[in-house]
Order: sequence, then structure tokens, then C-alpha cells
Amino acid sequence: MTQRLHLVFGGELVEPTKNVFKDVNEIDIVSMLPDYASAYNAWKATAQRTVDNAHMHYYTAHLHRLWDEEVAASSTEELG
Repeated sequence: MTQRLHLVFGGELVEPTKNVFKDVNEIDIVSMLPDYASAYNAWKATAQRTVDNAHMHYYTAHLHRLWDEEVAASSTEELG
């Protein structure tokens, strides 16, 4: 079975209309999960806990989209 890793993270934004974190050192890493359904549930639960703060925002990053298994080395692997 292929894993499709997802990262759920968030934090306080400078403005609710922009995707700019107020302090990147305070980003809340919620979890890394093996599928979108699990990531969605984690995102929803976390976002609902902070619904009263318009500056708090949580995201789901589709980590599996960052690499192509058909290519010998991705651009990030070349940096190492």
C-alpha cells in the first residue's frame, strides 16, 4: 500500500487574509499522517479548537506531492 503522507500544521497569522505567520518559531506541528482522511480529521479537530481566534489558521500539506518516485533524485535530495 502506498503511503500518501500529509502534514497538519498551523499558527497565528499576521492578518487573517494573508498566509503569513506572525512567528514561525511558534508554528504548531499537529501531526504527520499516512492518508488524507486522517489528516482531515486532525485538521478539523485542531481548527475547531481555535475557531474563536480569527488569526489562527491550520493547513494540510500534501507531502507526497513533493517528490516523484519515478525520478532518481528530487530537487531537495540534490541539496544534500
